Amino acid sequence: MSQAAKVLQLFKTLHRTRQQVFKNDARALEAARIKINEEFKSNKSEASPKKIEELLKIGSDVELLLRTSVIQGIHTDHNTLHWASCECVDF
Repeated sequence: MSQAAKVLQLFKTLHRTRQQVFKNDARALEAARIKINEEFKSNKSEASPKKIEELLKIGSDVELLLRTSVIQGIHTDHNTLHWASCECVDF
């Protein structure tokens, strides 16, 4: 697969992951969309294959981190949070 194809695949994967991870949070969805687009745009003219590989690795690591480490809580009461995949937690 060419580097250009890898870059495009990573871009799409990051956006799909963003949509899954932040699906009920409009503010986080928009912030992540802007950040992904800014990062790819700022490196658009990169020509060094080595640097592109480094950036692809960073992007892949970010996607993995989003998919496996982000937890979102929802305030349901003054002192109660519900987690996306957990029972409620009282403070």
